[in-house]
Amino acid sequence: MEKVMRDFFLFLSSNKPMTKAAKQYGLKFGANRFVAGETVEQAVETIKELNDEGLCVTLDCLGEFVDNEQEAGEITDLCIDAVRAIGLNNLDSELSLKLTSLGLDLSEEIVLENMRRILDAATEHNVFVTIDMEDYERCGKTLAVFTQLKSEYNNIGTVIQAYLYRTEEDIKMLNEYSPNLRLVKGAYKESPEVAFPEKRDVDENFKKIIKMHLLNGNYTAVATHDDAIIDYTLNLVEEHGISKDQFEFQMLYGIREERQRELHKQGYKMRVYTPFGTDWYGYFMRRLAERPQNVAFVAKGIISK
Repeated sequence: MEKVMRDFFLFLSSNKPMTKAAKQYGLKFGANRFVAGETVEQAVETIKELNDEGLCVTLDCLGEFVDNEQEAGEITDLCIDAVRAIGLNNLDSELSLKLTSLGLDLSEEIVLENMRRILDAATEHNVFVTIDMEDYERCGKTLAVFTQLKSEYNNIGTVIQAYLYRTEEDIKMLNEYSPNLRLVKGAYKESPEVAFPEKRDVDENFKKIIKMHLLNGNYTAVATHDDAIIDYTLNLVEEHGISKDQFEFQMLYGIREERQRELHKQGYKMRVYTPFGTDWYGYFMRRLAERPQNVAFVAKGIISK
């Protein structure tokens, strides 16, 4: 049943008519548990609250799969507004974004132009920018854009997904760039031709790439809610004498909040992935697919309305 629910919500996450309808409807039916508002101003207040608790943030400017240059430009402007707000409010926050929201599916020229505008503003305000990874079809294109921009800017990182067969080779290829990487399991529905279908294999590959990237001496963000992966990372860094300055943990806004605070109290950097914006639907559906208990929470919210 869990796999059926996961596949169902992943199918919904890529439904474009539902995405457009959700933008008009707003944050309803429990989505605001996982999304910190629709505006930069609302996001700033959430970041301040998290920072007051000692938690770092990466602010995710929601948006994906745009099909016209005007919308890509509008999301670019929103990302720049977010960067400026982070800098002007002295927030402990980075920025995360998806290249499909900036025109990846339109042309390489458009997405690079939009990314350079964002990175110029981020350099001015001393804000680090992470390019989120999307589905397998766009993985190679995303890494090509990342490596191009990494040769021009220092304040940029990207994401590597453990469930893809290609991931180990990607880690090896990227090592020459000394990259700051967020390592994740992966949240898209992929064919067994390109991705491990079994969770245990994904978990083992996740551990493998965490070890590879840390022992390569690169900064590593371990993005997981899985205690087994967290414990593996803690044992690994202790065994190899890896400094706390070389890694951090990341979790999603609204999920496992007590565990986030526990890790912070234990002296580890804990960064909360905090989305905002009107294009929340795809992100929300993937959160429901990942954790069945999220569905129960949303159902409770609907009943109480």
